[in-house]
Amino acid sequence: NSQYGSTSYEPQVDRAVALIPGWQPDIVLCGGDMVAGQSPSLKREKIQAMWAAFDRHIGAPLRKARLPYGFTIGNHDASGEQAIRGGFLYRQERELAAAHWNNSQHDPGIKFIDRAGFPFYYTFEQNGIFYLVWDASSARIPATQLAWVEKSLASKAAQAAKLRIAIGHLPLYAVAVGRDEAGEVLDNADQLREMLERYRVHTYISGHHHAYFPGRRSTLEMLHTGALGSGPRPLLEGSLVPWHTLSVVDVDLQSQSTVYTTYDMETLKVIDQRQLPRMMLGPNGMLLRRDVQWQDLSGAEQSACRERLGDERCRS
Repeated sequence: NSQYGSTSYEPQVDRAVALIPGWQPDIVLCGGDMVAGQSPSLKREKIQAMWAAFDRHIGAPLRKARLPYGFTIGNHDASGEQAIRGGFLYRQERELAAAHWNNSQHDPGIKFIDRAGFPFYYTFEQNGIFYLVWDASSARIPATQLAWVEKSLASKAAQAAKLRIAIGHLPLYAVAVGRDEAGEVLDNADQLREMLERYRVHTYISGHHHAYFPGRRSTLEMLHTGALGSGPRPLLEGSLVPWHTLSVVDVDLQSQSTVYTTYDMETLKVIDQRQLPRMMLGPNGMLLRRDVQWQDLSGAEQSACRERLGDERCRS
């Protein structure tokens, strides 16, 4: 998305949408923030105009190319933030997002397993992969929804799948400058990660931090997708200039492994993963770059982690 209320998109977005059909992907995934809401000043007509613009720029071209579209709701689409006295602070935005996505004209073309909570939380299947989308548009996922998550991941459909992928807007751990604080990552990240690991989820895909980082903690891989629209952010570690990014994920179901090809959308050059920091140290935990093991870190790197986060949060 772009600035609050915007009905236009950055040129990189249009460029990506034009390129994607030629790559013939099996599915297109989005980490959220498709429109630019989360402002009490936005009127109903403006919010509807933003969703109409999204459909012109992204939704309709993907449908025309017959590409399934799996997405998670972002805080700027329909924030799940709660008001002080209960209820959703951005109720109108949630109602209009639900109306947009439950309109048959905007069918995302995916094979639903459970769409009762769509578009906020739902499950679907694509080519042997089980996808679970939860509502991580705010830092707290309600207990009732987490019960649904556990039931869904424990289901026969999930456990019989060749691979399991979860998608949510906020990440578990911080990777970007300015997003390394409470409210910008999911509450109880370690417990959520352990739950995903318990049901053998391979990858958690997120947005929100606007910084590309292919991470890992314990057995869970985490793809922080970066920003295709406005406002890419620098990573917490290192001094790399922020990129607008788009990632192609190749999945080998037999080995249950993935390969990322991530493009700098200004130049279309592939980003070398080895350029990225080997470790991220955020306030609620450590992440390793997904090709790095704890024992690969230098003594100085391990000591820096322990000094900042303590032994418990520096275990990989």
